[in-house]
Amino acid sequence: MAEEVPQEKVDALRNAVLQLVDSEKEDFIHPADLDRIKTNDFWLKRFLIHHDLDHKLAFEMLTDTIKWRKSFGVNEINENNIRLEYITEGAIFPRGRDIEGHLVFIFFCKKHIKGQKDLNELKRCLVYWLERLERQENGKALTIFFDLEGCGVSNMDLEFTKYLIGLFKNYYPWFLNYIIVYEMAWILNAVFKLIKSWLPPKAIERIKTIKKAEVSNWIPLNQALKQWGGEDDYTFSFVSDSVEDTINNNSAVINKKVHFADASPMSDSPGPAGDRENNGPEESTNKMLSINPSNVITFTKDGNEMVSILELENTDPTTTISFKMKTTSPEKFRVRPSSGILPPGSKETVSVTLLQPFQVRSLSRDKFLLMSMPVKSGEMSLSALSDLWKNASSKNITQQRLRCAQPDDVSKNGSATMVGSGEVDDIRLKQLTSNVNNLMDAQRKLQKSLDRSQVLQIITIALTILVAIFLVMFVRWEIQDVNSNQSCYKMRGYDSDP
Repeated sequence: MAEEVPQEKVDALRNAVLQLVDSEKEDFIHPADLDRIKTNDFWLKRFLIHHDLDHKLAFEMLTDTIKWRKSFGVNEINENNIRLEYITEGAIFPRGRDIEGHLVFIFFCKKHIKGQKDLNELKRCLVYWLERLERQENGKALTIFFDLEGCGVSNMDLEFTKYLIGLFKNYYPWFLNYIIVYEMAWILNAVFKLIKSWLPPKAIERIKTIKKAEVSNWIPLNQALKQWGGEDDYTFSFVSDSVEDTINNNSAVINKKVHFADASPMSDSPGPAGDRENNGPEESTNKMLSINPSNVITFTKDGNEMVSILELENTDPTTTISFKMKTTSPEKFRVRPSSGILPPGSKETVSVTLLQPFQVRSLSRDKFLLMSMPVKSGEMSLSALSDLWKNASSKNITQQRLRCAQPDDVSKNGSATMVGSGEVDDIRLKQLTSNVNNLMDAQRKLQKSLDRSQVLQIITIALTILVAIFLVMFVRWEIQDVNSNQSCYKMRGYDSDP
């Protein structure tokens, strides 16, 4: 459907927003979103498709979106500044794909009880997931799966649900495929009718209320979890949005996933041959493209900015190649140029700049991916180059991962360049913080239970006292009544024998 959007409409929307940005005195757009508007046609197409190619409505939604993203701090949200324990408990996570190949975003509603968590932090965690999945899926729509099995009214948080709907309705255009509601109890029908009233007509058409026997109609059984009657025995375990985390004394590398900008997840250690297509192109020594420095992007101070300069060279004397740079944190960096064409023997200088709002000390967590592949022509427009990479086969792509570092973090060991082990401490600190927070949550729950128990005990004691007082008063009334009857009997002369 995106291919059906005329390019002139995309250009008109882009120009209108850029003119607004230039005319406004207030800086209401984040640099990463500004760059996205300038370079990402597909993002703009989504706003147009969301409003049936209506330029005015698409323009209004896009401007509202970039203002919201700046004010909410969307581009700054990451694992280091959210309540990670809300993520790791497994109430919300992606897994599997629906019958149309869309990623399934699962909400285990039974794990959520209204009022037990900070709502603002929950909203930030939700935006974290949407941003991460949008990067992972290149903006391809998600299917939301509400698992309501065993849920009651206490599990239905209307305010949080309304916020979720508002995100898709107002700020994430054309990002919703199906809404699957699984095993909803009849007691929730009234609540569900209210929720449906918040949805636009197009979204209501995408709602599918299903039972266990109907899961395969919407999710292939090999993609569905076992508790839904599927074949996937997956147990949720949170995978960090980073790569190559060293966590033990032997510097063992964990096989974790990284989501590069505009890329699908790639494992940082190659799996079996049959898994290569799922994990992305296998990393190998690049014989055509030389990069200097070879495996570390070292940032140095340049005026008010932190900048790293890379030199790329096509060392193949006969083949023209194209290159493309991706990063785990596209909101942090400005890469110029991020892609290009290198004829045989030619060179290209790439500058990587750390944007102002971000902290230098977190650089060691960020990674870059340099990809290259042979091309037939050295003359290619930017749009043609973008389409080339979107449709490229992983078999033709060679990739090389690069670490980020400050000068003080880099040490030499023979010919190998290594980054300091601060990441290990960060991981352990994050794990410790998560454990402490979980312990505090458990303690708060226990304290609430104790408080409720004390209140019940006080109420029970008070009721017991009231009942005892009532019984004493009742006995006294009975005694007084008997005495009164006896007195009346004597007064009438019935106290002597005839």
